[in-house]
Amino acid sequence: MVNKTQQGRLILASKSPRRRYLLSQAGLSFDVIPSGFDERSVPFSDPAQYVCTLSQAKAQDIAAKHPQSWVIGADTIVFMDGQVLGKPKGREAARQMLKQLSGQTHQVYTGYTICCQSQGQCFTEAICTDVTFKVLSDDEIEWYIHTDEPFDKAGAYAIQGLGTFLVRRINGSYTNVVGLPVCEVIEHLIKAGVVLINEA
Repeated sequence: MVNKTQQGRLILASKSPRRRYLLSQAGLSFDVIPSGFDERSVPFSDPAQYVCTLSQAKAQDIAAKHPQSWVIGADTIVFMDGQVLGKPKGREAARQMLKQLSGQTHQVYTGYTICCQSQGQCFTEAICTDVTFKVLSDDEIEWYIHTDEPFDKAGAYAIQGLGTFLVRRINGSYTNVVGLPVCEVIEHLIKAGVVLINEA
């Protein structure tokens, strides 16, 4: 039998219910303490660098207040044709985003940071997944908009929700599109000695 144990306190520096769900599904025990870092203070640059900068700022904000804990910070963006597609502010904005994504391939970038201030450790990485949408009819777009699902989601869709029918295929990490690349996060927690896997 293989046992997985956890060393020390783990904190998720995010209020995202999707990230919370993913870490819970991976069997981790953690507290949720969202960062109050102002994302608007970071100018956009390269998409990978941008999400890394934001995830690091969020993680370090919480790590400074809980220096003995291991903290996970993350930031996810939808990127297409040199443009970041954020959360739509209304139905017309959601409609235009979905028309832009229809039949096209876009990228989802998530930057994640794992740090522990007392141990002087901080690791940051960006993961990119290509997502290809089916060609959407006007009726499909209107139906999806009226579910209200698009309005708190970057790119106006949720791959783990009703929006799953929009996606023809993905190339890369599925959980990255949801909001956190779980495979890579767990790998680094094992490497850092936070998660121990022992054969009993």
